[in-house]
Amino acid sequence: MNYELKYEFLEHTSEIKFKAYGRILNEVFENAILAISDFITKGHKIKARIVKEIVVTGQDIESLLYNFLDEIVYLLDAEKFVVKKGEVFVRGNNIKATLYGDDAFLYSGLENVKAPTYSEMFVKKTDEGVWEIQAVLDV
Repeated sequence: MNYELKYEFLEHTSEIKFKAYGRILNEVFENAILAISDFITKGHKIKARIVKEIVVTGQDIESLLYNFLDEIVYLLDAEKFVVKKGEVFVRGNNIKATLYGDDAFLYSGLENVKAPTYSEMFVKKTDEGVWEIQAVLDV
């Protein structure tokens, strides 16, 4: 496995499945943002003109990931904010993140994501000391 890779999309029959990697927990969540952004924008360049601060909590690391991904989907759906990248700080079961993106109305053909799912989701540290996130998004 090439752990220099930030994320990769995996085969799934009807949803979007990805794996993100990072040397530290903060970085793996930041790379998950890049994966979601890449899918939503179909690889088009999004400007980082708008900054959003979010705080997310969870009962454990998986629910924290779910709630974090759900917040990104919510921002696109409800506030028309398309994320480009982010700075994430994980402390226990809490995340404070600064998200950079733009007004979704300025971009045509964005993909829709309904919600994250708990199906096949995990957050773990590998034997090589690399963090991995796997997530499936309902589209």
